[in-house]
Amino acid sequence: MLKLLLAVDGSDPAIRATRKLIETADLFKDPVQVELVGVHLPIPKIGGLFNTVVNQQMVERYYRDEGAQMLAASEKLLSEAGVAHTSHILVGQIAETLVEHGDANGCRMIFMGTRGMSALSNMVMGSIATKVVHLAQVPVVLVR
Repeated sequence: MLKLLLAVDGSDPAIRATRKLIETADLFKDPVQVELVGVHLPIPKIGGLFNTVVNQQMVERYYRDEGAQMLAASEKLLSEAGVAHTSHILVGQIAETLVEHGDANGCRMIFMGTRGMSALSNMVMGSIATKVVHLAQVPVVLVR
């Protein structure tokens, strides 16, 4: 079994990366198992706001709901294509968290889009893709 990490955020480039992984899955010698990962930046803990106005359950629900949106389109495409996958919603610094998850789970390659959803994400995702390339010890496939 060949484990591949697919990093997604729900954006068009992430969906294109999902499609590219599906297109190439049959080219590998071994069957593919995809670690489908969406990473959310941690919510900053501002003064007395945390635990006064916003509790831990609200934050966890927010991560879960936002993460589900990040993963939904790619989960659907992978399921329809019959590609085995396990979905994960993680919280942390995006590039570092992706690479750590891939390393910890034996992923041999990382697929990801090169741009995020918003204008700010577009600027940030470009740097995230670059950072993943520099941090990863495995090949990284960037899809525009």
